[in-house]
Amino acid sequence: MDFQLAYKEKQVSNALEAVLWIEPNEDIVVPLAVGEPAALINALPSHQDLKGNRLFQMLSLHPVVEVAPEKVKIISMFLNKDERRAFYDKEVDLLPNHFSDLPVILQEISQNLVLMATVSRMNRKGFFSLGTNCDYISTLLPYAKKIILEVNEFMPYTYGENQIHISDVDVFFENHQKLPETPEIPLRQEDEMIGKKVASMINNGDVLQIGFGAIPNAIMNYLTSHRDLTIFTEMIPDKVVDLFDAGVVTNAKNPLHPGSLTATFAFGTKRLYDFINKNEQVQMYPVNQTNASCFISQIDQLVTINATIEVDFLGQCNSESVGGRFYSSTGGQGDFGIGARMSSNGKGIICLHSTAKEGTISKIVPTLAKGSVTSTSKNDVDYIVTEYGVAKLRGKTVRERAEALISIAHPKFRDELREQAKAMGL
Repeated sequence: MDFQLAYKEKQVSNALEAVLWIEPNEDIVVPLAVGEPAALINALPSHQDLKGNRLFQMLSLHPVVEVAPEKVKIISMFLNKDERRAFYDKEVDLLPNHFSDLPVILQEISQNLVLMATVSRMNRKGFFSLGTNCDYISTLLPYAKKIILEVNEFMPYTYGENQIHISDVDVFFENHQKLPETPEIPLRQEDEMIGKKVASMINNGDVLQIGFGAIPNAIMNYLTSHRDLTIFTEMIPDKVVDLFDAGVVTNAKNPLHPGSLTATFAFGTKRLYDFINKNEQVQMYPVNQTNASCFISQIDQLVTINATIEVDFLGQCNSESVGGRFYSSTGGQGDFGIGARMSSNGKGIICLHSTAKEGTISKIVPTLAKGSVTSTSKNDVDYIVTEYGVAKLRGKTVRERAEALISIAHPKFRDELREQAKAMGL
């Protein structure tokens, strides 16, 4: 096959020409975050013949596309800041999920599947790379009725199970735009305190799942003297590059690709994208491998680090709603929480500040707010960490849990929390 000839034959000049390949009643699935093809999505409202289509998105980094719902129903699998407003305005619906289950869920519920994605330039063997992504998209490629691509020279070429051959592509166009980047996050004193505590819980030789945010950044700042860590995570954040540069990460215990970092997507700055580009020490795998509890439970010394919004006296963690209103979704927290619980010498760590709204609200609460979502159950929770300490909950009774959690709450709320625990018989 002449790959360059195929490239010329399948290339169109703009996004609208590409999306015109989509027919009514076809389901459109796009990668999450950086891999989302923004130009293709923004061209959908100009496609006059769409009707009964559905668009599945996750952790979108762009505003919600304005399209009539009878043409395209938008379904989010992880609400972003724009989608939260759109959800309550009934412009977007939300699909509950464990991240690892999405490949199966999307296969079960989707018909006439169209995949759209941002990819790297084609290599000499005719392969594009999903670059920052693998997620659920790679698992759906064999089932796709159509594959439509947005080729971007700024998308890194990465390895693993995230390549698409030109022979499988129906149509594409080139759109060379700089990739979305994570914002600079200033660290608060509470982040530093939590980071130091969590870093002290991580041992040399551990396998680490960690993500993006102030607390993960603070934790990684305190890991520079550790040795022989393996990064086996769902998302690669910028700070991982620092750990590589410091010689902290060897990835010797990676169960999928020994010696390499494994993830299912990446989100950071240009520094991270340059680091993963054509770097064989980075391998992208489908989410039903990186996040599957039955698989990651077999990893020795697995340490998972996640964040939550509030924790009740039983240890139930609400990581998805504020005041009973949806804020985000489960992501991989459930997957890794269960996996860490079953891992030999594993630790499941969930972090949060002790207060919210400038210290006026305790995030350690007697019961979750009405309408709240339980993201991590009382049976899966292990460690809870605030700036005031570490509460080991696994193996503790309900009364012991209440006592342990009150001890790491903000001091000004502890007396009130104790009185509430007494009133509840705890």
